[in-house]
Amino acid sequence: MTTFVDRVELHVAAGSGGHGCASVHREKFKPLGGPDGGNGGRGGDVILVVDQSVTTLLDYHHSPHRKATNGMPGAGDNRSGKDGQDLVLPVPDGTVILDKDGNVLADLVGQGTTYVASQGGRGGLGNAALASARRKAPGFALLGEPGDAGDVVLELKTVADVALVGYPSAGKSSLISVLSAAKPKIADYPFTTLVPNLGVVTAGSTVYTIADVPGLIPGASQGKGLGLEFLRHVERCSVLVHVLDTATLESDRDPVSDLDIIEEELRQYGAGLENRPRIVVLNKIDVPDGQDLAEMVRPDLEARGYRVFEVSAVAHKGLKELSYALAEVVGAARAAKPKEEATRIVIRPKAVDDTGFTVTLGEDGIYRVRGEKPERWVRQTDFNNDEAVGYLADRLNRLGVEESLMKAGARTGDGVAIGPEENAVVFDWEPSVMAGAEMLGRRGEDHRLEAPRPAAQRRRDRDADRDDADQEYDDFEPF
Repeated sequence: MTTFVDRVELHVAAGSGGHGCASVHREKFKPLGGPDGGNGGRGGDVILVVDQSVTTLLDYHHSPHRKATNGMPGAGDNRSGKDGQDLVLPVPDGTVILDKDGNVLADLVGQGTTYVASQGGRGGLGNAALASARRKAPGFALLGEPGDAGDVVLELKTVADVALVGYPSAGKSSLISVLSAAKPKIADYPFTTLVPNLGVVTAGSTVYTIADVPGLIPGASQGKGLGLEFLRHVERCSVLVHVLDTATLESDRDPVSDLDIIEEELRQYGAGLENRPRIVVLNKIDVPDGQDLAEMVRPDLEARGYRVFEVSAVAHKGLKELSYALAEVVGAARAAKPKEEATRIVIRPKAVDDTGFTVTLGEDGIYRVRGEKPERWVRQTDFNNDEAVGYLADRLNRLGVEESLMKAGARTGDGVAIGPEENAVVFDWEPSVMAGAEMLGRRGEDHRLEAPRPAAQRRRDRDADRDDADQEYDDFEPF
């Protein structure tokens, strides 16, 4: 049964926003008391957060589909819908978030670090929020936006100061068991260690973590054995410790050749491992032949510039010297790291000529409009409501979409698509001198709500309608 998983594909879906409500307040002797439709609630986000009590991605291996709750729709009497609840997913320290193409989206290191993997949809505005001095009784509301949905890949890269690397059965698990309180599985056959083991070591005033990585063999960087799966766990380590077996029973192996083979695998894997400090540990000197072999190869290894320690995990020989030497190297690596600067807020103002959308002519002869605002407005429009469609036309016209279409060469009857190609709203373009609201009159008003206006006042109001902008959704922040 699988107990350790360090790579999963997670299917996440945020909650959709609730629809706004179109309602008119009614009470005795006052049947038309004005619009009172509430706003829809926001959809919940899917958030990944580092929890150091979590050490594996096993839960997501068994349940890879995760979805946040939707926002509730608004209701009459100015009642806003309840926001959807965020779905918080704990992940181990050192989890890397990638998209399906392998691009890194986030690297989560440190307790409490968060990443929003999927953003919840906005709630739609009710007709009470859409009402204005010129649109006193809107007969429509905005729809809630669908939440983001997609796939992300989670990869765990162990966060440790020291990584023990070497052949299977070189004694790495035995070494970590005597240096720390970790209790890994120990046996006398290859590939006993199938998952990385972490231990905490205290040497004087220095406390550091040490990782026992499953054994490497020739070709590990190309996928042989277990090496390729777990080489990523040494990427974050500050120090690499070569654990060499001086009492191997294989006649074609010796500590120096083992070291050369492991170094070649680390070099082929890359990820900056060639620049990490190295320490060589000659293990199993409690065996007579092992002690003799260690004394023979030590001068050669030291001539290469390695610090060499002769130890025995079984007899507890040389462990204190090794632990303090590792503490010294870890302390130097920590001191060499640049200090983290205070968080800076970077403001990137938009260019003065940035319209927020683009208009391009496709090979199929359809003009495509892409941009955050027009695509969001389309998603929030109820196309079964003529008044809502007219409101969308007004917004697009004020944004400059119609003018840009004319500059791009669009003519009456040409196809125009707003949104991504696979899910776009397509319509035949009919250019107009005035926006939809002006063509239909003062849409959204009811003459029963106010006294008749003189003709001169009506003319002034029509002129003001052409110049004034409607209340924009972006400027409205519902409670």
